[in-house]
Amino acid sequence: MSSPPDDEPGDSVGPPDRQTLQLLERQLGSDSLVTETTFDPNSHEPRLLRAVLDESQYPESITAARLDIRWFTTGDFSVHYVEKPLDGTRWECRWNRHPNSHNTRLHFHQPPTADEVTDLSVPSLHPLEVYSTVLAAIETRIEELWSM
Repeated sequence: MSSPPDDEPGDSVGPPDRQTLQLLERQLGSDSLVTETTFDPNSHEPRLLRAVLDESQYPESITAARLDIRWFTTGDFSVHYVEKPLDGTRWECRWNRHPNSHNTRLHFHQPPTADEVTDLSVPSLHPLEVYSTVLAAIETRIEELWSM
C-alpha cells in the first residue's frame, strides 16, 4: 500500500475512529457499487478502510476504482476516490477535514489529479452524511463516464 500524500492527514489528527470506520464499512458493504471492503492493518486496529468498487459498473476505459477512508476520533477524515483508466494514469479526488496550511480545515482536492484544492461545504459532518455526499459524487462521475 502506498503512503498517503504529504498533505493527507496523519497521526497529528488523532487516533483512528474504529467505530466510525466499522459503521462506514457496514454502509459500503450494503452498496451495490462496492465489491469488497478491507481494513489496513485489520478490523481490530483499523487505520484505513478500503472499498473496491465494481468495475463492471464503469465503462471499459476504467480498469479499477476504489475508495480509501481514514476517520479519526477528532472528527477529522480523508475520503480518497481513485480511478485507474486503461491509459495507466490516475483520476482522483479527496474530501478532507484536517488542519492544514493550504485551505480551511474542511476542503476538497479537485479531480483529475487532486492537486487543486478548494474549500468544501457539506450539510453535516456526520459520517453517514459525508458518506452520502461522496457516494452521490461517485455516482455522478460514473454517469459522466458513460456519457463520454
